[in-house]
Amino acid sequence: MSTAPPTDLLGYWDELLTDVEREKLRSLRALLEERARPHLAEWWEAAESPAHLRQELAALRLEDDPALLGDDGRPSPFYIGFKHFEFARFDLSIGTVYGGQVGMFRTVVREGGSPEQVAALDERIARFEYTGCFALTEPDHGSDIALGLATTATRDGDSWTITGRKRWIGNAAISDVILVIAKDAADGRAKAFLVPREAPGVSLTEIRGKIAARMVRNADIVLDGVRVDESQRLQRIDSFRDVSAILAQLRFVIGWNAAGLQTGAYEAALRYALAREQFGRPIAGFQLMQEKLTRMLGNATATLALAVRLTELKARGELTEVHAALAKTWAADRTRETVALGREIGGAEGGRVETDLARFFGDAEAGYTFEGTHEMNSLIVGRAITGLSAFTR
Repeated sequence: MSTAPPTDLLGYWDELLTDVEREKLRSLRALLEERARPHLAEWWEAAESPAHLRQELAALRLEDDPALLGDDGRPSPFYIGFKHFEFARFDLSIGTVYGGQVGMFRTVVREGGSPEQVAALDERIARFEYTGCFALTEPDHGSDIALGLATTATRDGDSWTITGRKRWIGNAAISDVILVIAKDAADGRAKAFLVPREAPGVSLTEIRGKIAARMVRNADIVLDGVRVDESQRLQRIDSFRDVSAILAQLRFVIGWNAAGLQTGAYEAALRYALAREQFGRPIAGFQLMQEKLTRMLGNATATLALAVRLTELKARGELTEVHAALAKTWAADRTRETVALGREIGGAEGGRVETDLARFFGDAEAGYTFEGTHEMNSLIVGRAITGLSAFTR
């Protein structure tokens, strides 16, 4: 097993990470290779979530080991980026099973909760003792959710009644609580609630038949007059602007996920090309194969470089919506191209999960859509370029 990403031609691993951070990521890599690699194809084909790995991953203390924490009590953004890279390089679904908890859910609670709520929940979330998922999108509202939020919350004394539906909610079936974003019926502003998954009025239907992120248990959620105490409302979220500001803190990892997924596809294609023989020699020795591998490596390297630059801007407080949107739309395109080249190298075998090429090929479609679709991110950049908004007519 290598000690640094083989595609890190520009030396970011050695330059940007401390010895402690590199060793922590090596321990992650070792656990994934030992505990997940033998079962990946089986889990993916059966759409089985490896939720049992969460406690083993939590035991690595990837988030809260004191040796990782800076003066602000948090790991460095470059370590966080490389952690996302490592998960995506191995498997996007496992990265989501883990990251949906300690990335999305933890960040929204940490930034949106009151100091008392954060003190009570933050460490438990990091240890996977209190699990949650983030429920924002709805059956009829994805890209337009900011203006189209249909799930409502009506206050009655010290409790709220929540009614509505949520769709494509990852990890919902394996979480203790669902962090629901709903519109306050009184003032029309977005609020956030910690809704127990087993609460009366909550029903989940898992989304099946997916071609991407098959090990993530996405769900349709119906909230039918669900009662939630005021104490379960995150006290520092009082508008959709608050939600957007929190989610913006996570946008810098877009490039890291894309670079990791491309790296995994490249490594799988290279392994296959070196092992597969045609006309008496490995296909890796043919010009056409080497050209494809070179393009894959170039895409992965360029995307990693972009991820590093976005992280630098994040650390300086200069990362903008336009930076993130341009990075997402460009990196998603490169990812699609990279995994397609890998599948081509595999020929017919590239369509089989056992070679890993089909898994990366399918999972790239999930990355192409979440974190904002290609079209919506293009409109964000287009508005900045031209000064004209194409969102409305």
